[in-house]
Amino acid sequence: MAKKDAPPRWDRRMQQRLARGEAAALGECYDRFASLVHGLAHRVLGDEEAADGITREVFVHVWEHPESYDPKQVPLRSWIAMLTHRLAVQRLHAAGTAALAQGGQGTPEDLERRVRQASIAARADFIVTSMPVPLRAALERAYFQRRDYRQTAVDLDIEEEEARRRLRLGLQLLSTAHEAAPSGVPPEAGEAW
Repeated sequence: MAKKDAPPRWDRRMQQRLARGEAAALGECYDRFASLVHGLAHRVLGDEEAADGITREVFVHVWEHPESYDPKQVPLRSWIAMLTHRLAVQRLHAAGTAALAQGGQGTPEDLERRVRQASIAARADFIVTSMPVPLRAALERAYFQRRDYRQTAVDLDIEEEEARRRLRLGLQLLSTAHEAAPSGVPPEAGEAW
């Protein structure tokens, strides 16, 4: 059995391959995480073109600074999501600040509220897409299909108590979207997460 603190093998190997400058590693990383990056960036920015730009920035950063990722600290997926979130929030904040400086509507407080709401929404999306399929399936039925735990149990062919447990755990995970960066995450990786 692997040590509890050993990072997942794929993450460790990917970091090593990127550090050696293997272009194929970047391609694999892009194939695996591009939709996550683009989706999170779009959720924060609400703009397809801006999300495309953040996606490029994230993978350029991954390519140029593979040493900034430490597989012992956080999974690669989470690190890339945090990097995406930080860059997207910075862009949203910069664009809002520039608009205010040019006489745009709103106040700095309105801008901070928009940035915070976008940040929470992006974290919530990441949490939902990262949670185990059984929890996500239960939450999707409860939220999108307006099913209660009894109906969810029937839909998923599980006991009612198991449906309640899945919904409770899924909601507990989702409630962490309002919290700050997870412990153990380096400040530069999670400062806006």
